[in-house]
Amino acid sequence: MLHGNLRFCLYLITFSPFLTLRKRRRVPTGSKFKTKKPRTNEEISAPKVLLVTEEGADKLTVPEAIERAQAEGMDLIEVSPKAKPPVVKIGDVGQHMYQLNKKEKKQRSHNKQTEVKTLRFGFRTERHDLDRLVERAKEFLAERHLVKFVVRLRGRELTNKSYAEGKLNAVVKQLEDVAEIEQEVKKQGNQFIVIIRGKKNQQAKVVDTKTEPKKEE
Repeated sequence: MLHGNLRFCLYLITFSPFLTLRKRRRVPTGSKFKTKKPRTNEEISAPKVLLVTEEGADKLTVPEAIERAQAEGMDLIEVSPKAKPPVVKIGDVGQHMYQLNKKEKKQRSHNKQTEVKTLRFGFRTERHDLDRLVERAKEFLAERHLVKFVVRLRGRELTNKSYAEGKLNAVVKQLEDVAEIEQEVKKQGNQFIVIIRGKKNQQAKVVDTKTEPKKEE
């Protein structure tokens, strides 16, 4: 009986048109997008290149250009591979990659969709807590978002609306060097709100400050 079942299984595998072996599909693994590293030194395959320096441009063979770079203790970096001949420069490849990443990060921040970030505080919120909200608002403004401050009143606080409005204006005044009013202070039910946006020149300064590397002491 056992041999009969075994022969039957072999028959099905051999002759059945419905049984096929399927290869496992490989699922591609995604990778985080990074700036592509340029070709440097011996990786540059063109017979001749255009070496651009502060003094001008020279058409050289790759070995000649590498020799110039090595004389300065630097790398030969291909900056425009599709040009004829390819354009190269002398520099530190690490610093070159840092500048490319910095430029790309800045471009992404400009393309980033603007959102309205809401920061809330109460009638009795202490000064140090308000200072933290102000710092958080500066971060949002640097990322090109709008910031909405909301102060909510409860119970007997509703009888002192002018104090709440003044507190809101005081917070906005702390940000006047980096922000401007998008929507004036107004009352909505039992709360006061104001919306501010970053000044364009200040946004650029803050973004540049964040991307600068720390200097070694």
